[in-house]
Amino acid sequence: MRISKVINVSLSALLMLCASAVASVNAQTNQSMTPAPKPTPTVILPQGQSEAKVAVETDLYCAGFIQYAPAPINPEIVGGEQEQEKRSYAQGDYVFINAGSQQGIKAGQDFAIVRPRGQLTSKFSVKKGWLGVYMQELGNLRVVDVKDRSSVAVITNSCEAILLGDLLRQVSSRVSPPQREEVTLDRFADPTGKQKGRIVFARDGREMVSRNQIVYIDLGAEDNIKAGDYFTIYRPAGTGNLDGVVNEEIAHSQMDGFESDRYRGGKFSSQSQRTKDYTNTPGLFFKNEPVTTHEVKRHRPPVPRKIVGELVILNVQTRTATAIITRVAQEVHTGDFVEMQ
Repeated sequence: MRISKVINVSLSALLMLCASAVASVNAQTNQSMTPAPKPTPTVILPQGQSEAKVAVETDLYCAGFIQYAPAPINPEIVGGEQEQEKRSYAQGDYVFINAGSQQGIKAGQDFAIVRPRGQLTSKFSVKKGWLGVYMQELGNLRVVDVKDRSSVAVITNSCEAILLGDLLRQVSSRVSPPQREEVTLDRFADPTGKQKGRIVFARDGREMVSRNQIVYIDLGAEDNIKAGDYFTIYRPAGTGNLDGVVNEEIAHSQMDGFESDRYRGGKFSSQSQRTKDYTNTPGLFFKNEPVTTHEVKRHRPPVPRKIVGELVILNVQTRTATAIITRVAQEVHTGDFVEMQ
């Protein structure tokens, strides 16, 4: 009797354990069959692209300019921390300037470093008088320690080697003109009739320049020029070569040397100009006299000018402006004409 009671208790416990296991399996099955929540999609809106510029910061602040008005008396660089072994200075170097608290200098002030290179004149300009003094822009510095009559400054940016004697001037804020949508350059566009000038100088003394290089034109504030104005670069048709060719004829019109003595194939050159027509001359039809290139050009009607590129103004002075070349059809050189678009 006791044995059967023990067996009944054990069976009951076993049944309860099996029921518990089945319930657990069912719960896991139901949980696994429950669909997982769908992820919420993330919408990324496109960010506005920054407007393309025609000039980078180096072009803006290292371009140089031609200053017409006399330059004010400015502080200058008179020494450097490592002057015992350095003659020129660059970005990161500490230099001394000859102005301090007595001259109103304060720590944290920024200055542009310039170097006057001399009076600029040009045979290309039709303006009377001088155009100004060419000012080379060399970089920037920041005052870090102010003394009574001198200050210490660190060069924050350098375009060229900086030397003792270079002058300081207030930093002018410059903004690059936006890049226009580029279309095919019309190489035969008619003149606009607007302001015209010449390229009188190029940075680093270059005589032939191309895209993204700096030039100076003889139009300025007195000609109602402003930063952002676009100009067409051109020259009259048939001009622009460094060396002029006086004799442009390739070959004689006719001569005995063009034919053999035996077969007499003809004494006419296939590479020479036509013979002049004397039909309207009484008693004379042909005179075996060729038409020359100079004669053809001298009697022709006006032909399109030769357009070689495009530039945009970066900064404007009194009588001149600094510009950067944006497009070219061929090389551009000093002396080329410019016309406002």
